[in-house]
Amino acid sequence: MISEPELVGEDGPGSSSDVVSGFDPEQGPEGGGRRRWSGVLWGVAGALTASAVWAAAVFGYGIGGDGKPDSRGYRVESGSCAAMELKELTRALGKPESEPTTELDGIEHPALHRIRCTVDFEELDLGERNDEDGSGWYMGYRASLTAELHKEADPRPVFEASSTVTDIDGTAVDRVERVPDLGDGAYLVIMDDNSMRLNVVDGGAVVTLALSVWMSYNEGEGEIGEGVPDAPEEPEILAYRGHLISDMRDVMKALKTG
Repeated sequence: MISEPELVGEDGPGSSSDVVSGFDPEQGPEGGGRRRWSGVLWGVAGALTASAVWAAAVFGYGIGGDGKPDSRGYRVESGSCAAMELKELTRALGKPESEPTTELDGIEHPALHRIRCTVDFEELDLGERNDEDGSGWYMGYRASLTAELHKEADPRPVFEASSTVTDIDGTAVDRVERVPDLGDGAYLVIMDDNSMRLNVVDGGAVVTLALSVWMSYNEGEGEIGEGVPDAPEEPEILAYRGHLISDMRDVMKALKTG
């Protein structure tokens, strides 16, 4: 079972604990004959609390008086895959093989716009290949982007629930880390298959940027039945955590500028 998400980095300015006063309705603030004011005080406090909750929804979470989420300037359209520049990952992993590919399960509906994009980085030379026939172990990285713009319903409840799942598409979740100062909320989800995804909600926008590594063995012409040599050790995907977070900030800016 997934435990409470850990925090990556320093606490943000709004992370301090709530402070609750010690007012006792049985005694009043000073005791004696002022007890008759307690009901009035609690009524006022209740009204103020309700107003504060409403204000938090409007200004903190981007939910307007009509219950619809604030777009925050995001645009999610068929051409939005161009937001996947991935400058930091490119510096670390090398140039992508091609431009981002748009997946076919996009949505353009009055209530929801969604795009999915993938990009493969050039295969890395592991130094384990046979130059004569090209046999050996091959490794590469793939990045994927999913961007959703919710126009009718607040995506936050579903977003928060999905941050604590223990399995995604048949792959177990190893742990979840909260990422501060990124949108209205952000979680880094580390998977058991040496992949990770960064999920962010910002107003009505939900953006996920994922990175995975793959390895495969290519048999040479004369290797049939000879067995596959041991695979090299996979690199640690968490080494690219900072690159993923930095590229997510750039993706979010690009989705706003269109």
